Amino acid sequence: MNGLFAENLRKLREERGLSQKQLGIQMFVNHSTIARWENGTRLPDAAMILRLARCLGVDVNTLLMMVAQSDEAPNVIMVDDSSVILSDGVSVLEEVMPDATIMGFIWPQEAIEYARIKRVELAVLDIEMGNSSGLELCRKLQEINPTTNVVFLTAYADYSLDAWKTEASGFILKPLTPDGIKEQLKKLRYPFLWGRLSENP
Repeated sequence: MNGLFAENLRKLREERGLSQKQLGIQMFVNHSTIARWENGTRLPDAAMILRLARCLGVDVNTLLMMVAQSDEAPNVIMVDDSSVILSDGVSVLEEVMPDATIMGFIWPQEAIEYARIKRVELAVLDIEMGNSSGLELCRKLQEINPTTNVVFLTAYADYSLDAWKTEASGFILKPLTPDGIKEQLKKLRYPFLWGRLSENP
């Protein structure tokens, strides 16, 4: 849940004398979309945040910070069938996102089971995992939660075209680095933690 963003969005809307329906008309979205943002079940993506800022007459950074300050630590997972790569990658994610809950999985099915009980904000997925495919895992995770951001991590650039056919936010060639993941975090479809990323170089 994203209660802080939801509460502040509702206040901003009401201060401007707008109903959910009126704001939806200005945003070119259904009023039910506004309702989901205000009840904390969904977050607007980056494009919608820019549009919200214009419609509400506020600085876009104000809205981005509201998204960042969720009242619940975000859940981030990494799935890779190499234990060495997984261990190193989880360390990088913990360095970049110190306030997040980071979980690593070798087996895709374990990641799916975790996603069924925890809302996963970001999944960093290897594409080729033995008999399993990160592309298929992406689809399954987004069936569970359509707002899960997926970033593919692979040693094979040839997979990039297939990766972009999914609803993924990004694609990184191995190895995972702090700068690489920070760059991807700027491009997420459903942004989070913008204000609390590690500032370490």
